[in-house]
Amino acid sequence: MEISKEYQKDELTVIWKPKKCIHSGVCVKTLPKVYDPNASPWIKPENASLEALKSQINACPSKALSYQEL
Repeated sequence: MEISKEYQKDELTVIWKPKKCIHSGVCVKTLPKVYDPNASPWIKPENASLEALKSQINACPSKALSYQEL
C-alpha cells in the first residue's frame, strides 16, 4: 500500500505521496511559506491561496503532490 499524507485548506485537500517525490525542490522554491522541509508538518497549505496551491501542485514534476477538491 502506498503511503500518502493529506493536508486540508478550505475545500482543497493537498495529497503528498513521499515515495513518488524526486526532491526537485519546485514546491519549496515556488511556495516557501507552504513547503518547509525542516518544519513539522512540512506542508502548511493555509499559507497560500487556493489558486497558488493548485498552480504549484500542477507543476510538481514527479506528481508526488496532487489535490482533491470537495
